[in-house]
Amino acid sequence: MIEAVCSMLAALKHPTPWTPGSGQDIAVRVGPFIERGHPRPGDDRGPDVIALALQHPDVSYARYGDRYTRKGWLRCETSLILGTWQPAYRILTHAAAGLDLPTDVGLPPAQYAVHITRPGRPLLRIGPYTQCHHADHDADRLNQQLQNTSEAGGAATAAPFDFSATDTYQDPQDQDVDHLLARELATAPSDPKESNR
Repeated sequence: MIEAVCSMLAALKHPTPWTPGSGQDIAVRVGPFIERGHPRPGDDRGPDVIALALQHPDVSYARYGDRYTRKGWLRCETSLILGTWQPAYRILTHAAAGLDLPTDVGLPPAQYAVHITRPGRPLLRIGPYTQCHHADHDADRLNQQLQNTSEAGGAATAAPFDFSATDTYQDPQDQDVDHLLARELATAPSDPKESNR
């Protein structure tokens, strides 16, 4: 036990730097604990936020151990990352303390959306997307569509998916987002005052 504590202290004092896009597991702060996280390929390069799945500390790529609650992909600020995962961190995990992960781990779900607005009001919400670059791609395409219409001031932006407003989103899977936008533009009133009547 003394050897494990000494190894843990050494790992905390000299963490192994983590390189975005490397595919290596990371050590991430979850409250007073340190957990093992597996970054989501393709969504692990952001300078401020990446997507990851919390894993049991003893098993590579096993997102959920016996005492771990299913959390899915989570959005993690890079400021919470200590460095590359090292086995010495294991004694600082919930699993080592015999605890399940808390209901709120402080990391929101990592799903994204595209919000399309017209001057003064929202027009269309599309989501969820599981990877930010897919939402960015569709937002870029839809901005080009808006520039080709008379919708001056219209804009499409990638944003975090709002789980409290799920019913207000159009599912992007197996749909043509350009067609969704065209249909919405054809049916929405052009004067924002008309939409409030």
